Amino acid sequence: MEKAKIKSTQLFVLIVLFEMGSALVVGIGTDAKQDAWITVLLGLAGGICLFLIYAKLFLYYPDVPLTSYIQKITGKFIGRILGFLYVIYFMYLSARVLRDFGELLTTTIYSSTPLLIINALMVLTIVYAVYKGFEVIARVGELYFALVYCIALLGFMLIMFSGLVHMENLRPILENGWMPILKITLGQTLNFPFGEMNVFTMLLPYLNEPKKVKRVCIGGMILSGLNITIATVINIASLGVPLFERSPFPLLSTVSKISLANFIERLDVFFMLYLMVGGFFKITLFFYAAVIGTSDLFGLKDYKKICFPMGLIILFASLSIASNYAEHIKEGIIIVPIFLHWPFQIIVPVGLLIIAFFRNRKKQLIN
Repeated sequence: MEKAKIKSTQLFVLIVLFEMGSALVVGIGTDAKQDAWITVLLGLAGGICLFLIYAKLFLYYPDVPLTSYIQKITGKFIGRILGFLYVIYFMYLSARVLRDFGELLTTTIYSSTPLLIINALMVLTIVYAVYKGFEVIARVGELYFALVYCIALLGFMLIMFSGLVHMENLRPILENGWMPILKITLGQTLNFPFGEMNVFTMLLPYLNEPKKVKRVCIGGMILSGLNITIATVINIASLGVPLFERSPFPLLSTVSKISLANFIERLDVFFMLYLMVGGFFKITLFFYAAVIGTSDLFGLKDYKKICFPMGLIILFASLSIASNYAEHIKEGIIIVPIFLHWPFQIIVPVGLLIIAFFRNRKKQLIN
């Protein structure tokens, strides 16, 4: 691993930016209609439970990433296979998020620009960030965190003053009972974005105060979860359930409706700036986890040598992942949770924790 250390505040910022990332772009829980905000809160609660598993594994092995301690828990042969599968998983998610933001840009402000060009420019920026190191990424996160929140607060006030919010669109609450909400939570919001915290199993060893890991990470998850919940409520209240369900980018549709005195309008550019910051950090962290995981598994002394080749792989994967955006979203909702998220976010970590518990019963953990 890179010889880097970050502060707890920097980790907190990275978690908030990472979690909000693409969740604000595509919208989550739309199948629950006016109850989508409930599925977000339930997904947050489930995601915190999952993170407690990741944190416990980190406390057993605080100095090494997932790809290393998975070999200590299961043995080298099985551990290397599982570690390699996790690297592929992180690369795949990096490509998925890259496609999300590429589609957003080509659908809105760069309609005449090929998706390849948009994604290539984004990959070059991300490869450069990863090449500079994790400490640099964390410091950039601190700088952009204030910008993101200023834009978010400004957008929230403008939406309220524009008279777009109609709270009656949130009724009736629990129209079809709890069962549909629980199904959507287990199939969508638990895994995306909150279950994706498993990427931090590769990054937690960089924290200079391991004792604060639970407090910092769960605090970041709660803040981002509340932000996503508020955004979901505003989208439903502003757009109405039918448009909220149909819109590929609900928050963009909401922001485009802002109009004050026929003067302050067309604020899409600020929304795009806000989302691009979140998207950058989400793709970067997935990409960085894949790079250091590969370096760890294959014993490479300098992870920087594989940054550009892996960037090319992720670029072309983002283009070939689906033939169009509708297919991309359908794949993300139906196939990915069952065959990727549940095994890598839940089943494997639970199995690792059980084995690690019996292997480390006499080990003194960090308090």
